[in-house]
Amino acid sequence: FGDCEGGCCGSDIKTYIVGGWSWVWWLISDAQKLTLEIMTLKPRCEDVETAEGVAITVTGVAQVKVITDQELLAVACEQFLGKTVMEIKAVLLHTLEGHLRSILGTLTVEQIYRDRDQFAKLVRDVASPDVGRMGIEILSFTIKDVYDKLDYLSSLGKTQIAAVRRDADIGVAEAERDAGIREAECKKEMMDIKFQADTKMADSRRELELEKASFNQEINTKKAEAQLAYELQAAKEQQKIRLEEIEIQVVQRKKEITIEEKEIDRTDKELIATVRRPAEAEAYRMQQLAEGHKMKTVLIAQAEAEKIRKIGEAEASSIEAVGKAEAEKMRLKAESYQQYGDAAKAALVLEALPKIASKVAAPLSRTNEIVILSGEGSRVTGEMNRLLAELPVSVNALTGVDLTKVGGNHTTLTQIAE
Repeated sequence: FGDCEGGCCGSDIKTYIVGGWSWVWWLISDAQKLTLEIMTLKPRCEDVETAEGVAITVTGVAQVKVITDQELLAVACEQFLGKTVMEIKAVLLHTLEGHLRSILGTLTVEQIYRDRDQFAKLVRDVASPDVGRMGIEILSFTIKDVYDKLDYLSSLGKTQIAAVRRDADIGVAEAERDAGIREAECKKEMMDIKFQADTKMADSRRELELEKASFNQEINTKKAEAQLAYELQAAKEQQKIRLEEIEIQVVQRKKEITIEEKEIDRTDKELIATVRRPAEAEAYRMQQLAEGHKMKTVLIAQAEAEKIRKIGEAEASSIEAVGKAEAEKMRLKAESYQQYGDAAKAALVLEALPKIASKVAAPLSRTNEIVILSGEGSRVTGEMNRLLAELPVSVNALTGVDLTKVGGNHTTLTQIAE
């Protein structure tokens, strides 16, 4: 208990004693007591509509006590001194039920039903400042029961039961899965341990083999070095022997070279005497013969060239004389043609016509027979006369000479036709 003492002789001095004792003057001092024990409250809200309009009833349990801090204790004394415990509980209970009712109107049934701890914490947080201003501390607040008259919560319970069963089945499946996974992991760990053990054994064997190989390598190296040293020494001895043999061969070769040089000198002299000298003599003889033949050929060629030149000069003189004669002949013909005029030209043409006719008729000389087909006998004669009549025109076109103006042309044309 806590004691509160008033001052004497109208004094306002108050003394607060917590869990102790004090002297009190009878008839002078006023002493009152305020319980400090924990008080249990059971707030109850019936048929309160939630945020969804569902009416539910909620009961809770709260543990409260007076705060022993001097300032707040003074506040509690001002509020509750002279009141019994039941009256104090009634005041606090009404306060908690008011806050509980107001918070229920802001939550859904599912939030209240499924998360009671959060709901109780919310009520405690909202109500604590108000009861704290009364010098009261809320030690705990829990939701005891939530129910309704429309079986709404039982329906949620069925749903929850189904969800729990489902979660249980899922949990069993997951447990079996986890068990299988754990079993596989254990087997894997066992295999890993076995593999590590085998690996260590293999490493040990490998290290043993490596040590053996290292020892064997050292032994083989020593053997190889010994063998190599032996072979090297043998090679050195063989090299010395070979050098001595080479020196002997060099001496022998020098002697052979000297003998060969002497033999070459002797052979050269023999060749000079037996081959070179006769060959030089024969070459000189052939050179002299070639020069004589060359001189002979040159002289013959010069003579032939002179002969050809003389013949050419004679032929040129002859051609020149003939040309001059022909030119003189042509000059005389031209002068005579100019003197006689058209009659001479016509005579020349007429003299040339038989030759032209013979050239034109040359292909026909190889023809055995010519047959002229005509319905009338006089028609052949007519054709021949027509051809003879057209002949002067053709000659005029070719030579420019008009045969019709030359006397005796009929006889000449008749001779051409024959």
